[in-house]
Amino acid sequence: MRNARLLFDKELGEISVQHDLPIGIFDSGVGGLTVASAIAKTLPNEQIFYFGDMARCPYGNRNGKEVTEFSVQIVEYLLQLGVKMIVVACNTATATALPELRRRFDIPIIGVIQPGSRAAAKETESGRVGVIGTTVTIASGAYELAVHAADPNISVYSLGCPAFVPLVEQGKCSGQEVESIVHNSLEPLRALEIDTLILGCTHYPLLEQPIAKVLGPSVRLISSADETALEVHRLLLEQAGLCEHRLGPNRYFTTGNGDRMAEVLHSWMNATEEEIQECIQTVDVDVLLTAPR
Repeated sequence: MRNARLLFDKELGEISVQHDLPIGIFDSGVGGLTVASAIAKTLPNEQIFYFGDMARCPYGNRNGKEVTEFSVQIVEYLLQLGVKMIVVACNTATATALPELRRRFDIPIIGVIQPGSRAAAKETESGRVGVIGTTVTIASGAYELAVHAADPNISVYSLGCPAFVPLVEQGKCSGQEVESIVHNSLEPLRALEIDTLILGCTHYPLLEQPIAKVLGPSVRLISSADETALEVHRLLLEQAGLCEHRLGPNRYFTTGNGDRMAEVLHSWMNATEEEIQECIQTVDVDVLLTAPR
């Protein structure tokens, strides 16, 4: 396998892409469906194979070695199914596992940190950008590195919000309990006079309304989903990897609660009940552990 770049995407254009295969996307749970939804809207002819590792979610409280092992297992599973590229729709996995994934697999692999950071650097007017994410993502310093790569003069203020992912995975995205948790979690940012906030976890856009309510209209919220979709489009266009005709329906794989994934698919992917019943497949974690290396 080739030695790919660690966090940044400059060498991805050197890897050829087979156009008549689906795009593989994975996350620790349902949060990455925000990225899948953006890709589906940007590239309607592309078939998506989405994997949500709900049985082992959240990744944000695990160590980097574990997250990397889980990510390798999932990529190997998706490659067995046949995909032309991988989108790591998980900030924690992007921050900790992306270097190893690019080293190990000879396929284009895109993370979500760099696209979101570039967007924030363009949006900020005051040069004061906040980042919220899981404990592991924030501790990695990956967002500071990526934002400063776009503009070294920007001040970055990072805050771990470990309570957010469990809320989303439990289907709690609004209401008094959620607003109270979001308010208490974001309190340290309120005095820092940021004008832009990166939602540094793909689960967090599902909490966009309570987050916006706490921080107010003066703070722009940046989700990496749309920027990542544009990055996927750019890469496939450069490599003549775009599908001319739809290959088939999107497929969704989970190690956990298929009903919870179905709820999010219905609201975020506009999937019908028939599509959901036909396209969701539960995967036992043991299957991932026994995948060929």
